[in-house]
Amino acid sequence: QPQGPKANILVSGNEIRHFAKALMEKMNITRQDEAEKDGGTSEQEKERDKKDEYIAVFSRSTTRLILNEAELIMALAQEFQMRVVTVSLEEQSFPSIIQVISAASMLVSMHGAQLITSMFLPRGATVIELFPFAVNPEQYTPYKTLATLPGMDLHYIFWRNSKEENTVTHPGRPWEQGGIAHLEKDEQQRILASTDVPRHLCCRNPEWLFRIYQDTLVDIPSFLEVLKDGMNSKPSLKKTKLASTVHPGRVREANCQTSVQTPNEAKLTVSWQIPWNLKYLKVREVKYEVWIQEQ
Repeated sequence: QPQGPKANILVSGNEIRHFAKALMEKMNITRQDEAEKDGGTSEQEKERDKKDEYIAVFSRSTTRLILNEAELIMALAQEFQMRVVTVSLEEQSFPSIIQVISAASMLVSMHGAQLITSMFLPRGATVIELFPFAVNPEQYTPYKTLATLPGMDLHYIFWRNSKEENTVTHPGRPWEQGGIAHLEKDEQQRILASTDVPRHLCCRNPEWLFRIYQDTLVDIPSFLEVLKDGMNSKPSLKKTKLASTVHPGRVREANCQTSVQTPNEAKLTVSWQIPWNLKYLKVREVKYEVWIQEQ
């Protein structure tokens, strides 16, 4: 299948959040419980929490650079009146990065695998994904999918560089970092002239690699405009009761066997393994429903 949105997703945001919580416990990272407290919080605590809010920006030092990173950080700080902190996979340990992200109000990053860490964001946080020139956000949606899973309670916004002059390409790099020098001249010219990466299979398509490994000068006015529009449509978590219920997953290894006992008697045996997460749920009784279709 070409790159694009995945259909028939069977995992929920609540399951992802339980997984993230278990990983954080393994890394000895703790944060205030996300569940609503009995009796609510005082106005003083709310004001203190608001002052402690900050934005996390993924900084890259080798590929897919944000060429005006300092300007972007300044614009975010001024627009939202918040602290902005950077995190870097090249310079920090994974637990220290998760510690920062787990309390951030917003996560900003170029498209890339580091955005999987958005699973550790607190409920109500915003994910902002930046796309280089000629890369269509509608075709590369894993982090949008993650953020919008029911139960994740994250808000997703993307910004796409639409100005070719604000991009720096690297045709001379190795092919796995987007280089195209190994291709025929005609193919190189076609890729250089293209303004939209066509649909393709994952993950060695040279045009996709060439474009995704570009460095980008983020156009601050258009970025802030997209951000303002996106934040205006952000749903309020206060209006919806946070989902704290975890439901059993699917049964495993479902098996159906028939046997003939006598000319007038047959036997049907149905068996299954319980859902993997059932032993972690506090339930007194579980009922299963079996459907038999006549043929």
